[in-house]
Amino acid sequence: MNKGTAILGFFLCFIAGMGLMYGIDKSKGTGISAESGMAAGSLDHSASPVPVTGKDPQWGNADAPVTIVEISDFECPFCSRVNPTMKQIKETYGRDKVRIVWKHNPLPFHKAARGAHEAAATVMAIGGSDAFWKFHDLAFANQQSLNDANYEKWATESGVEAAKFKEAYSAKKYASKVDEDLATSQKIGANGTPNFRVNGVEVSGAQPFDKFKEVIDAQLAEAKKLVAAGTKPADVYVELTKKNAKAAPAEAANKPAAEPEEDKSVWKVAVLPDDPVKGPPDALVTIVEFSEFECPFCKRVQDTQKQISQTYPNDVRFVWKDNPLPFHQRANPAAALARTAYKEKGNKGFWEAHDMLFENQTALQDTDLQGYAQKLGLNWNTVKTNIDSKKFDEKFTQSQDLASDVNARGTPHFFVNGRRITGAQPFDNFKKVIDEELAKAKALVAQGTPKARIYDEIMKQGKEPPPPEKKNVAPPPADSPYKGGANAKVVIQEWSDFECPFCKRVEPTVTELEKEYGQKIKIVWRHLPLPFHKAAQPAAEATHEAFVQKGNDAFWKFHAALFEVQGTPGGLERASLEKIAQSIGLDMAKFKNALDTGKHKARVQADADAAQKADISGTPAFVVNGYFISGAQPAGAFKRVIARAMKEAQGGGAAAAVRAPAAP
Repeated sequence: MNKGTAILGFFLCFIAGMGLMYGIDKSKGTGISAESGMAAGSLDHSASPVPVTGKDPQWGNADAPVTIVEISDFECPFCSRVNPTMKQIKETYGRDKVRIVWKHNPLPFHKAARGAHEAAATVMAIGGSDAFWKFHDLAFANQQSLNDANYEKWATESGVEAAKFKEAYSAKKYASKVDEDLATSQKIGANGTPNFRVNGVEVSGAQPFDKFKEVIDAQLAEAKKLVAAGTKPADVYVELTKKNAKAAPAEAANKPAAEPEEDKSVWKVAVLPDDPVKGPPDALVTIVEFSEFECPFCKRVQDTQKQISQTYPNDVRFVWKDNPLPFHQRANPAAALARTAYKEKGNKGFWEAHDMLFENQTALQDTDLQGYAQKLGLNWNTVKTNIDSKKFDEKFTQSQDLASDVNARGTPHFFVNGRRITGAQPFDNFKKVIDEELAKAKALVAQGTPKARIYDEIMKQGKEPPPPEKKNVAPPPADSPYKGGANAKVVIQEWSDFECPFCKRVEPTVTELEKEYGQKIKIVWRHLPLPFHKAAQPAAEATHEAFVQKGNDAFWKFHAALFEVQGTPGGLERASLEKIAQSIGLDMAKFKNALDTGKHKARVQADADAAQKADISGTPAFVVNGYFISGAQPAGAFKRVIARAMKEAQGGGAAAAVRAPAAP
């Protein structure tokens, strides 16, 4: 395995995460002449080493000082995972400072990718950038369902006429654009995905926001110098990419590749009595593995783990922690089968199931699992019941919460006596850390610590997670829509936008919290219509008029109806707002007057101002008794913060929740 492949295994996301925000922008450089394939008013930057033309989907102004060319693959999970970062870049810099340009790079081993990219290119050619980014969001949101029927459906939802799309897509009328981008990717050396060129400077993989920020800020400064020296803004991209292309080889020749800084922190990672374990119970080194059965990198590292076991048969034990990622649809059922094997047959049964599932990673449907269950001596009806009832989800959530606490984002993720190793690293990288930890453990034994207590002793000094981020926000205004307990001690303020797809995505989670906690929590709606969502502001004003007329019940009905029609043609336009208002029995004369006069514009703006004051710039965003949750997080992320807030509200202080002790 080469180093690049190993590092790629690291870039796995959190979760269920915030996702990508619609980049709808009708300003210069983003409008499209129908079926021309060229952006209206866009600039021709084909002279750049990383060429950009009007045929490329774009977000942001064409003469923005920084252009990020995103070379991506609709079937690649890492491309999906970087979307929250791209959202944050848009929110932070805006379209006047940053332009984002898409290039197609369907990888050959992603069988559905080529069709998805040809479909997207067709949508772009017919409907322009606005339609493309809508299709883009739908494709990534449904990454496991890339097929022709869905492409036609998503094209229609993106505003492209179905008949035109079907004809052009079937004839491969715009497939050549995908080939052009593939040739460009090969020419500039962008062989994997996602890959980015920031004014020509490479950023490889699903890097965090700070990595992009470092490069963007440097390029903004360079662009400013060029403009001050007389370069036209429209020429900045070509000039800087040429300059950066010349600088890159020299830098590479004169500067050794920087190794990522080694994290020598020892993290407190509890080993629980019901965690599957392989290896001697008194091993001096414990390797805790956060993993799942559908992740290709988790499979790839199996040979390394076998080599570790063979090299250190008496000194290393492995501990398994389930982390089935939400975008791997068969990871959870596979984990349930392995857990059933563990429950019925102990460690031996679990590891037999573990090996069988990885050996057959591409065949994890129920019919496949049934065959494995029979080979393992398990009753399929029991396994299927455990899958359908989500019997082990509480255990999975427990492991995922711990993973979140110790920043174990993605799979595979390892802790060697508490020291972090990320991704499918080669044997030598593990060996270095194992040997260092063996030496420390032997020293503890020499000082009198029993071998079986070594891990517990190390964990006593382990690093614990910091408390959740806090935001200093005032209590919500009295005229804010809410649901739950009016006098609840835990108040969740939700800043949201009716046009934001990720605000819609988090709604089932909010509903789940409402059902579970009932009157113990108060969920308060705060408006934050983002400026590039043109329909969001009138939608917010409409819902507030519903609240003024008929209170909370009318607001939440209007709220539900808006999210129901979000993404449909005309769903958030004036006619639709009036239709919803009429359906819930509002006084239509008052309703129309409120929208015509902007009666609630200031009230909506007051919520947005409160968000800005608290340094909240994206949606959805939540503040739970001061604790901040950003994005469409899974329910577990909310529940942990709610539990902390409840404990504090009852006088329990801000101490972290007590964890179960490590097993000997």
